[in-house]
Amino acid sequence: MNYESTIKPGLQSAPEPAIDHDGFGPSSLPGDSRVRVILVAVLIVLALGLAWYLMHRAPAVPSAGAGKGGQSQSVSVITPGRTSVTGTITASGTIAARREMPVGVAGEGGQVERVLVDAGDWVRAGQVLAVVDRSVQVEQIAGQAANIEVQRANARIAQANLDRALKLVERGFISKADVDRLAATRDAAVAQVRVAAAALGQLQASNARLNIIAPAAGLVLTRGVEPGQIVSPGSGVLFRIAKDGEFEMQARLAENDLARLTVGQSADVMPVGMSQPFTGQIWQLSPTIDTQTREGVARIALAYNAALRPGGFASAQIRSGTVSAPLLPESAILSDQKGAFVYVVGGNNKVERRAVKTGEVTAQGIVVIEGLSGSERVVMRAGGFLNPGDPVRPVVVKPSAAMPRPGA
Repeated sequence: MNYESTIKPGLQSAPEPAIDHDGFGPSSLPGDSRVRVILVAVLIVLALGLAWYLMHRAPAVPSAGAGKGGQSQSVSVITPGRTSVTGTITASGTIAARREMPVGVAGEGGQVERVLVDAGDWVRAGQVLAVVDRSVQVEQIAGQAANIEVQRANARIAQANLDRALKLVERGFISKADVDRLAATRDAAVAQVRVAAAALGQLQASNARLNIIAPAAGLVLTRGVEPGQIVSPGSGVLFRIAKDGEFEMQARLAENDLARLTVGQSADVMPVGMSQPFTGQIWQLSPTIDTQTREGVARIALAYNAALRPGGFASAQIRSGTVSAPLLPESAILSDQKGAFVYVVGGNNKVERRAVKTGEVTAQGIVVIEGLSGSERVVMRAGGFLNPGDPVRPVVVKPSAAMPRPGA
């Protein structure tokens, strides 16, 4: 029998895809894509393996470890001994006159006729610095001198009247009361002479004070008056004089540094712009401390030198005495919240922490003023990797090799 088979559209079964027998996908996948998939899978496996290794590996044992069964660390140690160190304190300040004398108008003043000195001149005690016009005062002195002569003449007349009365009283022509009255008149006239003489002396003294005079010998620092200027006691300072030409440096110091100094200690003062220091001595230490800056002043006396200019800035190296103490390199001294300390190697080759107090910092090292006798074996470096009680293998270094050379 012939049957005509009919198949409806959409009901035809789809052909099964061909299976790639390699197991990596359809046989229709290009070859380059298959290689890429394989590489990605390999990289994922490697990454997972590396992560597992990093999470499960054992922690590394430090070479400096001194735990049970660990090998002792080798450390460099020095026995510093004791060294004589000259302490120095650095300070800054200004140059000034040791005793500065301001000079002004002592009298009533007037117009300045002449100025006889200038800044930088040396003057002696009593020397006239400036002359003030005194024409009015001269006339006053002349008038008072004439008044003295008048009073002397009156005194002579009074004395003559008294002498005549004394002769007449013996004869009974004048009473005793009249004689007493004439004697009083004579005494008053003599007193008037003395009053006039005193007034003359006052005028002469005022006249002499018109001149502006140096109160002591020294160096004129400033001049603040010119001829023709009207001056009076309210004019202020006209000249400034450094008594005997003595200068000083006013060095400002922290209170702990000031406490280490005494009067008489020497210092080297270096003014700004100079290459040669000036040697001086402390002649006064400030008795008070500034409450704001916590500083005091050490006054260093300096001999006169034309290169020293008051008001200029200078630095000073003050020698604060000699001490004998251990000297350590900076690397040997550690610090934390408890303060400065070093590690000392004991007789059992174990490190011990030792608190110290440091002093001067010199080019050769740091002075240890408390905590060490100088005979200890002190760890020179690598102390930051140690703990108290760690066993070590000390390697002795000579102090001369451990200390830096000056200028290095």
